[in-house]
Amino acid sequence: MTSDPRARFPRSARVRLRAEYTAVFEQGRRSGDPLLGLHWAPGPQPARMGLAVSRKVDPRAVGRNRIKRILREATRHLRAQMAGGDYVLVARSAAGRASRAQILESYLKLLRRAGALPGPSADGTMPAAISATPPRPTTPSSTPDS
Repeated sequence: MTSDPRARFPRSARVRLRAEYTAVFEQGRRSGDPLLGLHWAPGPQPARMGLAVSRKVDPRAVGRNRIKRILREATRHLRAQMAGGDYVLVARSAAGRASRAQILESYLKLLRRAGALPGPSADGTMPAAISATPPRPTTPSSTPDS
């Protein structure tokens, strides 16, 4: 085990008690996609995460633990950027067959959709285009006054 605080996932960063899970499910906001469901109860405390991965997702413990490892690792790296509150991730059956990249993409998309993470920054040096189509030139013959 490493002593680097960024590489650890302490108890204080976890939703642990049944009452805490229930509060998030009943009072939190919900968002979902085919792989994951996100329940989020905003609060003043630093971000805490709970996981729910049932046997319906994968009957083998190895598969369920793989999903939990992927999500815990992502949360360790994102926790400082996340808005405060309690997050509970519910894995859906498609997550058992998904790759690591698909699970991470789904997780990030849900956090952004919920407003828990800032949107992706614009890369590059060019300013963003205002519209995809160029403006149409107007000619005297195309105006409705003629």
